[in-house]
Amino acid sequence: MSLKGKTLFITGASRGIGKAIALRAARDGANVAVAAKTAEPHPKLEGTIYSAAEEIEAAGGKALPVLLDVRDDEAVKEAMDKTAAHFGGIDILVNNASAIQLTPLQQTDMKRFDLMHQINTRGTLACSKHAIEHLKQSDNPHILMLSPPLDMQEKWFAPFTPYSIAKYGMSLVVLGLAGELRSKGIAVNALWPRTTIATAAIKNIIGGDKMMQQSRTPDILADAAYEIFTTPSKDFTGQFVIDDTFLASRGVTDFDKYRVDPSLALAPDFFVPDESKAPCDLGPVKK
Repeated sequence: MSLKGKTLFITGASRGIGKAIALRAARDGANVAVAAKTAEPHPKLEGTIYSAAEEIEAAGGKALPVLLDVRDDEAVKEAMDKTAAHFGGIDILVNNASAIQLTPLQQTDMKRFDLMHQINTRGTLACSKHAIEHLKQSDNPHILMLSPPLDMQEKWFAPFTPYSIAKYGMSLVVLGLAGELRSKGIAVNALWPRTTIATAAIKNIIGGDKMMQQSRTPDILADAAYEIFTTPSKDFTGQFVIDDTFLASRGVTDFDKYRVDPSLALAPDFFVPDESKAPCDLGPVKK
């Protein structure tokens, strides 16, 4: 199965994981709505909706830059309708946009929690809500959240309760919508990385340059997402997927190609269940 001619609506697609997913689809000749807030270059954040669109078209796809704040319900609906009109429908929605602040409750301004909740949980709900009517017309419709498995352990909440609530909210949407939309043939799944991924959030918020070097590239998530999208939607829904485990189940054996620096051990990501075992060694690559 190919994504040629399929239309993806990807939030937060101007950089990082969202852009990587878009570029992987573009290599098949897919159409991509680059839905994000960055229209002007930012000193600390690479890329805009326009530069990402140029890369998508250079990779073989077609792109529609869409300036969008997922907190604006009417703007979300207009963006979905515009995308469907421009490309003739929507086949795949990727809820990738997310806000993060890793602080305990007493160090978290409630306005910051509101922002995380509105973008992560509520934004995911709004985008899904307004995409459904379009997805119903697709022959293989998918909704994918970049969110973690629902592993309800204290250790995932205690260090940064506000963020965890907002991020797990995206996964609760997966759980509910998978059941709500199963009879309509719309797949709803979650994808999450086992290790940190080399993105602006890692560099600027979590671990700086050192953790960037201990990360995998966004390509591992792009390849995993591609495998999900090219699976019949009626056969694969309600799943909470860890990137490398899922790719291993699809026959991938070389995971070193995703490392930023093979000489360093990989840094584990949050929210990966204890029982999830890596299909490969996460330590330094031995020469």
